Amino acid sequence: MRGRCSAIVIPAVAGGLLAGLTTASADPAVNTTNIPARYTGQALAWHLCADNELPAPRPPGTGELECATFSTPRDWDRPHERKDLTIAVSRLKSTARTTASVLTNPGGPGGEGRSLPALFQGQTKLREHQEVIGIDPRGTGKSTNISCGGATFSDRDPRDRDPRNLDEILDTLADFAKACQRTSGDLAGLIDTYQTIRDMDLLRVLLGRHKVNYVGYSAGAWLGAHYAQQFPQRTGRFVLDSNVDFTAPWEKMRDLQPMGFERRWRQDFLPWIARYEAKYHFGGTAEQARRTYESVRASLSREPLDIGGARFGPIELDGTVMSMLYHKVLFPEMAATLSEVKRLVETGTADDLGVVKAALSRVRAEAEDSLVAVLTAVTCNDGPWSGDRRSVIRESQEFLDRGLTLDAFWIDHQACVFWKNKKFRPLPTMDGKGVPPVLMVQSAHDPATPIEGAREAHARFENSRMLTVTDEGDHGVYSFGNANVDKIVNAYLVDGVVPQDQSVPGMPLPVPAQ
Repeated sequence: MRGRCSAIVIPAVAGGLLAGLTTASADPAVNTTNIPARYTGQALAWHLCADNELPAPRPPGTGELECATFSTPRDWDRPHERKDLTIAVSRLKSTARTTASVLTNPGGPGGEGRSLPALFQGQTKLREHQEVIGIDPRGTGKSTNISCGGATFSDRDPRDRDPRNLDEILDTLADFAKACQRTSGDLAGLIDTYQTIRDMDLLRVLLGRHKVNYVGYSAGAWLGAHYAQQFPQRTGRFVLDSNVDFTAPWEKMRDLQPMGFERRWRQDFLPWIARYEAKYHFGGTAEQARRTYESVRASLSREPLDIGGARFGPIELDGTVMSMLYHKVLFPEMAATLSEVKRLVETGTADDLGVVKAALSRVRAEAEDSLVAVLTAVTCNDGPWSGDRRSVIRESQEFLDRGLTLDAFWIDHQACVFWKNKKFRPLPTMDGKGVPPVLMVQSAHDPATPIEGAREAHARFENSRMLTVTDEGDHGVYSFGNANVDKIVNAYLVDGVVPQDQSVPGMPLPVPAQ
C-alpha cells in the first residue's frame, strides 16, 4: 500500500442498526463531561451481528459479537447544531456479571475495529467480568465514512531519482490530498483525535461507566494516551500496545518508520530466510538474500510482471514485504512469495502463482479508500506538518543515503505537506500528569512503531510503565500468543496490579513446513 498505516487488525464491515432513543438522560454521575442530553439519551440496541455487518468471509470467533450504532455530533465544538454522524460498535459480552467495559482500537489511524473483540475471545481472565467493545472510528468502517474519491498514490519508484520522476510522484501526491478534501468536504477537517476521543467518551456514557478500560494498538496507543490526558478522571486501566510516540507530532513517527522496517528486514527476516536456503533458494546468508532481493527488484523496475492482469513491479514488491513484516507468522508466506517472484523473473514460470496473487490482494486490501482517507485526515489535522516539495525530496534522499531502502512509501506519508485550509488546534501537552498508571507494551524490533519512539513517550508520560518484549519484532503483542505478556497485562487490566518497568522474552520465529 502506498501510504503505510499501522493498524493491527483491519476488518471490513457493513450493515448495522441505529441506536434507539430513550426519554431519560444519562446518570449525571456518569455524564461528568457535560455531553448534551440529546446524545446521552440514546440506548445501544445490541443484537447479534449479521453476516453483512462483519467482513466477508466472516472472521473466525465473531459468532458471539453483538453490534449496535449510536449518533455523535459531527463537530464536538458545535454539538447543538444537530448535525450528526453514526458510529458503529460491537461487543463481546463478559462470561459472568459485567462490571467493566474495555474499549479497543486496532490503530491506523483509520483501522476498522468492529471485529477486533474477537481477538480477546480466549482471554478467560479478562472476560470473566469485563465486556470488550470494538469501534469503527468516525470516518471508516460502518461509521460515517470519508473518502478520497478513489484517488491513489503514484506507482512510480521513488528510488528513481530523476527529477522528472520525483516531480510526477509529488504531483500525484498533491492531487491525492486535494481529492481527499474535495470528496469529503468539510467533514475531512473533522476527522481527528480531538473529535474521536469525544466520541469515545460519549460511548463511555452510553455504556453507563464512570470509567472505561482500554486496549489500543499502534495508532490506537496514541488515541488512548490522548483520551487519558484529556479525561484522566474517566480513565481506568489503559494498555497501549506497539506505541507511536504519542507525546510528539505524527510527523516524528513517520520519520522513524524507514529505520524500523529496515531493521526488521535486515536483522529478523533476511537471516531467517537464509537459514532455509534449501527450501526458498533466496541466498544462504542474510547479505546474499538481500542482494537477491535487490536483483529481483531491479528486474521488476525494468519489466514489471503481469499477475492476472495486475501490475507487479518494485513498488508492489516492497509493499508485499512491508505488509508481511508486521507478524512473524507471515514469514513463511513472504518467503514463498519472494521465491516465486524470483522464479517468475528468471524463468517466466512459477510453481505456485497463487502466493503472488495473495500478496497482491493483501496490498490492495490495505489501500481501502476510507482507511487511507482517515489515516491522511487524522495525521494532517492533528497538527502542523513541516516541509515542502524540496524538503520531501531532500529527506527521502537522506534515507536512501543511510541505506534505508525498503520503505519507499515514506514519501507518500508527506501528503500533509499539500493539505490545504488547515485550522490547527494545538496538540495538548502530553505529559501524563494526573493520569492513572498506563501500561505500555512494546516489542524491540517493531517495524511500524519503532521502540525508539515508545521510549521517548515513556520517558515523557508521567506514571507510565513499559513492558519491553525482547527478541521480538511483532507489531501487536498482547493477546497474540505470548503467555508471559498476557499474564502481566491481564493482572493489570483485571486485578489492577500495576507492574514495574520490565522485559519479557518474545516468541520464537516460525519453522516453515517441509
